[in-house]
Amino acid sequence: MIRILALLASVVLLAACEETKLNEAKEDLGDFNMRVSFVYTDKAKQWPLSRAAEPSEWNEPIERAVAARLGRYNGSGKYDVAITLEGFLLATGGIPVLVNPKSAAVVNVFVYDVTTKTYLAREHQMEIFEDTTGESVIIGSGYSRTKEEQIDGLALKIVDGLEEYMAEQHAENGWFSGADATDVVAEELAATE
Repeated sequence: MIRILALLASVVLLAACEETKLNEAKEDLGDFNMRVSFVYTDKAKQWPLSRAAEPSEWNEPIERAVAARLGRYNGSGKYDVAITLEGFLLATGGIPVLVNPKSAAVVNVFVYDVTTKTYLAREHQMEIFEDTTGESVIIGSGYSRTKEEQIDGLALKIVDGLEEYMAEQHAENGWFSGADATDVVAEELAATE
């Protein structure tokens, strides 16, 4: 029995160490090129049992994550991206091992195609939960992370979630597939033949 518990604990710890990284590989976003981004946090609600934080404390971390993750695409299309923070909970300390609350945020995202003057996404809501680390799986992030670290981690997760959502929409619904992107793919195929 002790071996089984030890094995389960090690599996949980290994799984917990999968953190979202700032410099992860790019997704396939076709001709996506971010013209401008907007981050709105003024009306965000702090949920009960959260660590105290001002909505304005979220602006810079989300803007930094957007610039780092979405600013690296240089396709031929022009798109505007907006993120509105609707609500958040920054986990406080729990009861180690038994109750480990997780930080969370709810955002609405908007993606606007400048060329066609249409919204690809308008108020698409996303629920984001913080990554679990080796430390937070046992003692909770309220003990293992500062408020600023929790906000930074969630900001990156928000943009990572948006990037993955955009990649899914590109694959499934043809977002970011302008004529220029199609021509580039055709040229690359011709070059390999």
